[in-house]
Amino acid sequence: MNGLHHAEFQSPIGIVEIVGTDDAIISILFSEKNTVDVPVDPGSPQVIVDCQQQLEEYFKGQRMEFDFPVTSTGTPFQQKVWAALTEVPYAETVSYGAIAKAIGSDKAVRAVGNANSKNKLTIVVPCHRIIGSTGKLTGYAGTLTRKEWLLRHEKEFAEHAQTLK
Repeated sequence: MNGLHHAEFQSPIGIVEIVGTDDAIISILFSEKNTVDVPVDPGSPQVIVDCQQQLEEYFKGQRMEFDFPVTSTGTPFQQKVWAALTEVPYAETVSYGAIAKAIGSDKAVRAVGNANSKNKLTIVVPCHRIIGSTGKLTGYAGTLTRKEWLLRHEKEFAEHAQTLK
């Protein structure tokens, strides 16, 4: 693997830390820091620059999908859960149970929640779109306040995009 590159930027809901190689993003996580210490600069690998640009477009309501390369390491079960997360449409939510069913492990709801919490590709692998069976917002490593913001943001943007059609 190539050396790791780190960058940060200020989003509307906190600092986002990006970690990647020359070829792929391996981590996008919210930070609890108050200031950006390592801004993306022109010397950063293109994948880091693309990641920041696309995330900024997402936060501005200009992007629903991402096309920069990502990679993640996890157990085969975690990989199945993360792949299922990417199938949840923009601005929609599904339950942990629905993800468990989608991967053929109906009874593994808690394990799905645990795998969800290990996702290091926040927003791009949309773990924020997974909710409790009662419709309540539950568990989000980036804080429930951010989860609520992301879901509201996506809903508002999706509704706006529909009115433009």
